[in-house]
Amino acid sequence: MAAPFLPVEPAALGRGHGFSHGLVAPADGRVLFVAGQTAPGAVGASAVEAFVAQFDGALDRVCRVVAEAGGTPECVGRMTVFVTSMQTYRESRPRLSEAWHARMGRHFPAMSVVEVSALVDPDAVVEIEATAVLP
Repeated sequence: MAAPFLPVEPAALGRGHGFSHGLVAPADGRVLFVAGQTAPGAVGASAVEAFVAQFDGALDRVCRVVAEAGGTPECVGRMTVFVTSMQTYRESRPRLSEAWHARMGRHFPAMSVVEVSALVDPDAVVEIEATAVLP
């Protein structure tokens, strides 16, 4: 890739915290669409622990797909996190930072978090899909 993403942060929107408002991809990149990933088998003693474990596992799987295609976490330009409980997501946010930085460093793609009534995997509480631009 000729250059990393160019952040788009309109002053009127304020600075994003843990996400970018927009990213412009380099013209010479290839687009990779990563299917929704869950973390089969990830559990925890509490709802927050289970959420953090599943978020970490799902994010790991997203990064593995990107790596297999020849990219790095910094190639991810957009991410959607589907959760079955927005309340548990909010309660988990302080603990998600460690999982995020271990996989993504200080890279923050354009993101959305969406609460859904259920996921295909009946044991899943979080699923992550992404779009990456590869060199």
